[in-house]
Amino acid sequence: MKGNSNFKISEYIQRRNVKRFSIFLSMAFLFLVISKLSNDYNQSIKLKIQLTNVDDEIIIVNDSLNYLDAVVQAKGFSLVPFLFKDYKLILIDADKDVSTFQNLYLFDVRRHKFLIERQLSKSYKILSLKPDSLFVTYTKRASKFVPVVLNKDIEFSPGYDIFGTHQLNVDSVKIVGSENKIREVSRVVTEELRLSDVKNTINQTLRIEKIPDIDIFPKQVNVSAEVMKFTEGTIESSIAIVNKPSELEINYFPKNVTISYYVDLDNFKSVQASDFKVECDFALLEEGQSFFIPKVVKKPDFVKRVVLKQKRIDFIKL
Repeated sequence: MKGNSNFKISEYIQRRNVKRFSIFLSMAFLFLVISKLSNDYNQSIKLKIQLTNVDDEIIIVNDSLNYLDAVVQAKGFSLVPFLFKDYKLILIDADKDVSTFQNLYLFDVRRHKFLIERQLSKSYKILSLKPDSLFVTYTKRASKFVPVVLNKDIEFSPGYDIFGTHQLNVDSVKIVGSENKIREVSRVVTEELRLSDVKNTINQTLRIEKIPDIDIFPKQVNVSAEVMKFTEGTIESSIAIVNKPSELEINYFPKNVTISYYVDLDNFKSVQASDFKVECDFALLEEGQSFFIPKVVKKPDFVKRVVLKQKRIDFIKL
């Protein structure tokens, strides 16, 4: 029994010693790593040049070739990210930082070294950069602007309607593609705006429907509209006969017509008969026709719809 007890005690001590040794070994390794990472190193890295503010028509050719080889001095800690990604992205403004030639951008590396240093941060000291100049080739596609057409299916709550019209934040977009392709396009259409039981202001972002082999900028638009309570009203208006030969005398009946109109409640009381004008055009008569078709040629902008109760005005020649 005594011997067995001594065996367990010695085994326990050995286990504790192994555990303690493992901790010391791990700590020593950690301190070694930290010490190494704290040292300065000269390291070759790759810098990928990416142009920003490039026109929509531009396509960069062989983007995979737009790299710089840099030798930098930095702490080991700063070089750790390159263990997981073999390059650093550098953004260059195509409007300000490059020279433009036909199908070619020229980036003067030596002249713009400060741009690279600024994006690398103070952790890196650039020792060398190759090549001295970077040539970025591109092709240019055709482009033009076309109008945007709103595709909508909107049902309003009873007594509600849009005040004015739907407003798009842009009335046209740029389409980019081959000259033959864009020549065939005269407009673009939004995805369908489908709403029901609408009684509140509309404010929606809609995608523009894609067109094969054509890029669209922007790719979405915002549509807004003010929705208000509407009511129907009626008013009497006189009739004006236009384009009648001066030597011809006629008599027509009725002399006045009733106009039914749809207007928002805020403007209902401001509607007056003088806001409307109804005409009968003598020049539109067909041979043997003895009646006019009246037409509303003037109405307030805030009035939505107008309907004439009288569809024809009879006349006789005197």
